[in-house]
Amino acid sequence: MKKFAFLLLITAVVTYAQTPGRPKPKSDAEKIASALSAGPEFVTRNATVLDYPTSASGEFRVLRAGTSAWTCLPGRPQGAHDEPGCFDQVFLQFMKDSIAGRTPNVQSIGVSYMYGGFWVPNKSHAMGSGNEFHVGPHIMIIGPDQKMMQTLNQDGSNGEPYVNHLPGRSELYLVIPIREWDDAQAVPSAIKQGTR
Repeated sequence: MKKFAFLLLITAVVTYAQTPGRPKPKSDAEKIASALSAGPEFVTRNATVLDYPTSASGEFRVLRAGTSAWTCLPGRPQGAHDEPGCFDQVFLQFMKDSIAGRTPNVQSIGVSYMYGGFWVPNKSHAMGSGNEFHVGPHIMIIGPDQKMMQTLNQDGSNGEPYVNHLPGRSELYLVIPIREWDDAQAVPSAIKQGTR
């Protein structure tokens, strides 16, 4: 019986590690739920929830009006994974300018939360295996000093803070993981499902 339980546990871990993450939301309700999972409750409680524009020059669509300075979005529709985020006004404007093809004019510090994490190329293979590494929950910071950002670690797959940029853009922002992604969190539920 112990061998069976051990084999079931190993199977669950391997199976979960190979899954690409939760499915991307399709309905407005799913997009809202996804977006609100991106940050702490004090951020999401009164945040506006937007959906991405259908074209680079299009408008962001309001899915839920909010009363605070925070805005949350579901994962990018063209992304391989659902990677929602919550953004303050500075970081949101940076995102909007970048998506529209405008050069962002960041004059102060901007902050974003991504509690669901983000997938990056697994350059170092220092942690995990495969071609992608799932950076766990993290905070992102954008600032006006791009020269300083260029001196920081640019490998997100080694588990340390690093700088990244939006697809097709060169402007860097700092990514600070706040804990490692724990695939083992899904093991207890996978075991329960397998032993019924």
